[in-house]
Amino acid sequence: MADNIAQFTPEQRLAFLVKECVANQQVWILTDQDGCVMLNTEDEDCTPVWPSETYAQDWATGEWADCQPKAIDLNTWHSRWTQGLEDDDVAIAVFPSEDEEGLVISAQEFDFELRTKVKQ
Repeated sequence: MADNIAQFTPEQRLAFLVKECVANQQVWILTDQDGCVMLNTEDEDCTPVWPSETYAQDWATGEWADCQPKAIDLNTWHSRWTQGLEDDDVAIAVFPSEDEEGLVISAQEFDFELRTKVKQ
């Protein structure tokens, strides 16, 4: 399944991300010397998240080559990150690929998706 991930629609990438994050109990981000990597779209600031260390590392090329993947366990994500991102008005860039930023959703929406998937 992961081999054809490049053909996934943004919605399929979100579903895959949520499923993997719940299964592994962690969300992957990239960090640099300043902390969590941020992206800027035309409308908002985003924190990109990935389903695994491999996908995060694959994205860390070019200007991001010095970045390191970091796992955030789901309990920490729910207890600190969601509200922190909301407070800072930072959205989630869902599992961006090398050539596009992908779907952008609010931290609350991402949290809801994660919590809903856990209950299934």
